[in-house]
Amino acid sequence: MKIRIARTALSHALGLALVGIAGAALAQDPPEAQATPTPASQDAVDLDQVVVTGYRQSLQYSTDAKREATGFTDSIFSEDIGKFPDSNIAESLARIPGIQIDRDVNGEGLNVGIRGLPQSFTKTIINGGEAATASIGLNRGNQNREVDLNLFPTEFFNKLTVYKSPQASLPEGGISGVVDMRSVRPFDIPGRHFNYSGQFDYNTIGEKFNPRGSAMYSWTNDEGTFGALVGASVVRSRISVRGWESVGWMNPGLNYTQCGLEAPEGVDPLNNRPAACNPGGGGSLQMPNTVPDNASTVGAGMTPGDIIDAAWLMEQNPGLSIGQITEALFPRLARPVDMSGDRDREAVVGSLEWRPNDRMHFYVDALYSRAKYENDRIDMNLVGRTFGPSGFIPTNMVLDGNNVVTSATLVNAQFFLEARPYRDEVQYWNVNPGATFWFGENDGVKLDLQANWSRSWFFRESPTILPTSPFTTVEYTNNGTPSFTSGGLDLNDPNAGWSWSGGRVNLNNEKRVTEAGRVRADLQFGEDNQNIKVGVSHDRSRRTIVAFDNSAAWQANVFETVPASALPNFLRPGPHGFITVDFDAFMNATNYGQFFDSAPETGTSQSVGAASGGFDEKSIAAYVEFNGETEIWNRNLRVNGGVRYVDTDQDITGPVTLGAERTWQTLSASYDEWLPSFNAAWDVADNWVLRLASSRTLTRPNPRSMLPATTFSDPSAEIADQGNPNLSPYLSTNFDLGLEWYTGDEGMVALTLFNKRVSGYTYQGINVMPFRNLGIPLDALSENQLAALNANGGLDAPINVRQQVNANATLDIQGWELIWVQPLDFVFEGLGIMANYTDIDLEPTGQEANQLAGNLFGISPVMWNATAYWENDVASVRLSYNWVEGSAQRALGNNEGGINYGQYFGEDRGQFDLSASYTLASLPSKPQLTFNVINITNEQSRNYITYPNVPGDIYEPGRTFLVGIRGTF
Repeated sequence: MKIRIARTALSHALGLALVGIAGAALAQDPPEAQATPTPASQDAVDLDQVVVTGYRQSLQYSTDAKREATGFTDSIFSEDIGKFPDSNIAESLARIPGIQIDRDVNGEGLNVGIRGLPQSFTKTIINGGEAATASIGLNRGNQNREVDLNLFPTEFFNKLTVYKSPQASLPEGGISGVVDMRSVRPFDIPGRHFNYSGQFDYNTIGEKFNPRGSAMYSWTNDEGTFGALVGASVVRSRISVRGWESVGWMNPGLNYTQCGLEAPEGVDPLNNRPAACNPGGGGSLQMPNTVPDNASTVGAGMTPGDIIDAAWLMEQNPGLSIGQITEALFPRLARPVDMSGDRDREAVVGSLEWRPNDRMHFYVDALYSRAKYENDRIDMNLVGRTFGPSGFIPTNMVLDGNNVVTSATLVNAQFFLEARPYRDEVQYWNVNPGATFWFGENDGVKLDLQANWSRSWFFRESPTILPTSPFTTVEYTNNGTPSFTSGGLDLNDPNAGWSWSGGRVNLNNEKRVTEAGRVRADLQFGEDNQNIKVGVSHDRSRRTIVAFDNSAAWQANVFETVPASALPNFLRPGPHGFITVDFDAFMNATNYGQFFDSAPETGTSQSVGAASGGFDEKSIAAYVEFNGETEIWNRNLRVNGGVRYVDTDQDITGPVTLGAERTWQTLSASYDEWLPSFNAAWDVADNWVLRLASSRTLTRPNPRSMLPATTFSDPSAEIADQGNPNLSPYLSTNFDLGLEWYTGDEGMVALTLFNKRVSGYTYQGINVMPFRNLGIPLDALSENQLAALNANGGLDAPINVRQQVNANATLDIQGWELIWVQPLDFVFEGLGIMANYTDIDLEPTGQEANQLAGNLFGISPVMWNATAYWENDVASVRLSYNWVEGSAQRALGNNEGGINYGQYFGEDRGQFDLSASYTLASLPSKPQLTFNVINITNEQSRNYITYPNVPGDIYEPGRTFLVGIRGTF
């Protein structure tokens, strides 16, 4: 692993940290003698009811929770009710070893993966029930089981727990782990309390101040039998991101004449492109067959009408062979990007608790969140990809050793503006009633009853306006990030000659609805540390995605009502050197609202690439679990073991087009599994714990791979394409071994070794099944298909169905985690450090191991976090650093250049964050002044394609400052 931190990055981070420490140290009281810490083993603490009053104490309780657990868990506690140590739940979880967060293009944490598996392998629950969100990120088309955590205010939760080894009583579905989010309740802090907070944030790109705030009131009666809590959070923020994108890279697709090859007899040498001229694949750049007649070519000294052949190309590119020219790499659509807009969120939380006596406890929790996001995205595209012989003509090219073009003059070049405003709205509801009863002698029997229901709704409006420029000559350079100058064409001039020639408009929308419900009953016999538990649960999860598209009808109206001559009336100079669109004026002039309201359903959302369809899963589970304590060699041993049985029925629905008929088709499947688990923790010595776990876990298949998407166009009636509802779930056999040393206070050192063997990965294969099982009506077949089908056996005719199938292979994941939390009071009172490191190695094994290559993306082999903290009674400061080593992200998709060796990689990325506070302890409510800096060194996120100087996308989220106040009455 190479750690690269620029000197300027360190100066920014350390400078801010020193300012925070110096300011806080001025307020430091003289050190008092410390009380002797009480070992965790002497006085047990109910860690579900703690109230934490500082960052060090939050670390203390996290350490205690880990020590007292039987399995492998990590917990994060809020510093106080409504005061989590991070501004984003995903960012909080990133401090846990083995956690990799997926960030949106604005740098905000979205969702989390655990120990080398993608985010869809993580099960996220809120108060015991599944969290299923319908939202998606700014440039994502999530169709798996990811959960966007930015919908949930950190103020509403007082504890986050990550279970890395399962227990039979935990809900199934997370091979990599379970994230348990526990919302605040009135009995967490008895009495009457009012908490408030307010902040302004300022981003160095957006350059505006944005407010956010929250308030929470909790109350319990004097008898401690009834309590109520209500809270609200409001965020008024903005997205401000600058970036660069390529949408893949490409090379020239030369015809026979340009390649210098003789065409076979009867083959047109100008309009056919042999594969021999593109050994690396691709060929998306198709140059004209002859020199076009326009100002660009004439100005470059070219003669319109001349045939562009091999000799001509080599003359225009001195020193290069045709083999080098045909493999020269250019961005497919080189484009600077600007994203800006409002990001508003309102959320409320409520909770009631009632304990009429010592043997009954009733509660109900409710959570609602609503967000509206506006993103006025604009980008200026240098057109590389072409759909015919009309592309730019590269001259004077200079290539590096990988055939990447580092400089060139591009004649016959053209630009188009992509003005794409997003309008997103998402809502989330969650209700969670439950009750606990104690029975028998010494309350030795406990019954837990709970129901959980959640619903999330999402809608994205995403029109696109793409006018094109006149042809021009471009000077292109690539010193790691491509750039260009547009010669005599002013890209920021609305009157520069923009037209609809080769341009278009799109009208795309997408609607998503998710629902999740759960009812469960758990019966415990015995005390909390010595018991047998049994339980049953019924879960239902549903999701529907529907895409809408009315592009063709709107475009016909646009071209009529806003011809090229009228375009300048709707264009405006932009903020970053190229034009933008007066959206309101354009929409009104083209009757956009009418076409928006009448947009029909379609198969795929063009805005994010998500396919229409849905699933409905019903699962019934039952478990038995035992928990016990004993002694071996006078050392305490804690044991947890059990088995969970789950039976799942699923219906997968989606639109299919058969002949001229478009209908929604439903495919069904079911499966059941036994999931055993065992955890043990042995206090092998004073302050030393040896921990081990073994289990079998499950994650349900990717819904997109199961969508019907049936096509049957083969005239011989032998081949069909269809989703596969019978995909087996992912299954994993897991082993964990850990050794932990608790050094006092919050201090600890822990080493964990882990191994997962995951099966169930899929690839595009073929299954043979009778025609009757495809769900295709006979009247949808052509006469030739029907005749061929009857000749092959009619309804029982064998059909080769191309679909995703489970690979006969296993992914072997091996890794280790190291945690170190160390108070440094002997150096400086209140000082401490916290660090963790994770190393992961992946190896596919089995007969079809080569088929797993497409599943091993987005997994960082090395991750680490480090935090230096200082705190006294009134002041605190923390400087944190999060590092993720780069890894393969994905293969090239459709329309990304088609280069055989192309693959997306993420670059290494590290981010510094600072948090500081000062409490005015003598004032009412003890107001605390806060100061935070996110991404101190303004680190970019950057992906590249195969070579580091072939960037796929680069996003600069900027540096964000937050100044605020919070307090408690």
